[in-house]
Amino acid sequence: MTSEKFFHSRTAIITLFAACLVVLISLGVRQTFGLFFMDFNESLKISNTAFGFAIGLQMLMWGLTGPIFGAIADKYGGHVAIISAFIFYVAGIFFLYTGPNTGIFFQIHMGLLIGIGLGGTAISIPMSIVGKHFPLSTRTIAMSFVTALGSFGYFLSPIFTSYSLNEFGWNYTLYVFGLLLIAGLIAAYFVRSPSESERIEQNSEQSFLEALKEAFNTKSYVLLVSGFFVCGFHITLVGTHVPKYVIDRGLEDWTAAAILSLIGLFNIFGSLLSGYLSAKMSKKIILSAIYFLRGVSIVFFIFMPASNISAFIFGASFGFLWLSTVPATSGIVAHLFGTKYLGLLYGIVFLSHQIGSFFGAYLGGLFHDTYGSYDYAWYLAIALSVFAAIIHLPIREEPVFRLKTE
Repeated sequence: MTSEKFFHSRTAIITLFAACLVVLISLGVRQTFGLFFMDFNESLKISNTAFGFAIGLQMLMWGLTGPIFGAIADKYGGHVAIISAFIFYVAGIFFLYTGPNTGIFFQIHMGLLIGIGLGGTAISIPMSIVGKHFPLSTRTIAMSFVTALGSFGYFLSPIFTSYSLNEFGWNYTLYVFGLLLIAGLIAAYFVRSPSESERIEQNSEQSFLEALKEAFNTKSYVLLVSGFFVCGFHITLVGTHVPKYVIDRGLEDWTAAAILSLIGLFNIFGSLLSGYLSAKMSKKIILSAIYFLRGVSIVFFIFMPASNISAFIFGASFGFLWLSTVPATSGIVAHLFGTKYLGLLYGIVFLSHQIGSFFGAYLGGLFHDTYGSYDYAWYLAIALSVFAAIIHLPIREEPVFRLKTE
């Protein structure tokens, strides 16, 4: 595959690289919030349940605003949607840093504002804009670059955050995060939707409401929406509560940071492989296998004796499966309905993901405070792995009738 065939325009090149940088910064900052819990608990008296609820609210707002930012991106351009979202993200970090930052204010800053910011910056909107620049044959590969290179922040941020929290404290760390998010806001200016002359697909006359009706009348889309709930539950349960879980099992706090860094590192390889395989074979089979293997990874992690080795194996294996669902999931949405409303329709799929994220964050904290351990949260995660592995199998990977006739 030559570069001329892969990149169809100069805008596509710039958009791909800018989207990677936006997602690297947005997800990199987001990935580390679990490491702040001990500091928030000691300095701000934030309980495990309150912290879990704030992260759950953040995930829920991320999902609820995703379709809104997707519709803005589809109509006015990706850069408009992403810049708008970054303003909320920066505000959340700024107010969390400057205070007041306890009680309802903690929920507003950590949950509401940052959640809205993630809705337009984290992954779904930048990736959907990239998808508009590439044809079906290379779309999942291009999207996998966004998830893989963008998620390199998953690898770097926990290392920096762990060091910064120990050496300088949580206030300084949040200040640095604010500067990084401003850099992301600048990069967002270059995430541009294709012009009329650069479009890969012909411009459909379908309306916004017609697109929604068509999607929810398509069984495969409904199954995809249902299955992505599980992805959100998994990654937020792990990202939010694994730091406390490994400490409960007698391991050091640096082990938690190492797990999150390994997740980021191996996610790069998993996302790239998923994007490549999604262009070569059935995407639904890839998704089914990913969810099943997540369950296997969790089983080994919670039932093996606690050690750094078992923790590192979990970080690597679960990291390989972390965002590898995204290229295949978004690829199916684009394959079914085309790219005109990709931001909106993938945003709705991602809303289901974030509803799952809310329950992963909140139930993890609630189960721990109620029963003294995370065991029931892990058992639920394993059961959901089996559910997701099964529910993807009936999906039909073929364009809707409208695209066939067009």
